[in-house]
This record gives sequence, C-alpha cells and structure tokens, in this order.
Amino acid sequence: MPTLTLRHKKTVSVTLEPVLLEQARRAGINLSAILAEALKSKLQQLEAEDWKSENREAVLELNRISDDHGLLSDDYRTF
Repeated sequence: MPTLTLRHKKTVSVTLEPVLLEQARRAGINLSAILAEALKSKLQQLEAEDWKSENREAVLELNRISDDHGLLSDDYRTF
C-alpha cells in the first residue's frame, strides 16, 4: 500500500538573469536554500524595523528617564 508523504515546502517560480543562474549552478549553489535564508533574514529585518517603529516613543521615554535620573547600576559599576 503506498504511503502518503506530506510536503512541508511549496514549489514557486523565480525569474533570474540567465548569466546569474548559470554562475550559481557552476558554483553548486542551492538556490532554494539561499532564497529561504535570504527571506528569513529580510523578514527578521522587517520585524525589527516594525518593532522599533511601534516602540519608538517608549524607547525615547526610557532614554529620557535614564538621562535625567541615571541608571540603577550606576553606583555599582566598576568600569
């Protein structure tokens, strides 16, 4: 009886310059792995930018409080 396997990946179509594709093939580059890593990196970057944007006012307020009152560790720092 045949066993069904579930794919956790989707097939997509990507358009590349022919010269770039040929260079990647000659170099033995796994395009799927490179694209997946690049997408993860870009998504993390966008998530960080969103977080900074959403929390900008809070970070500025914490910086203002630190500037006005110092840090709790100021009395204990040795550097």
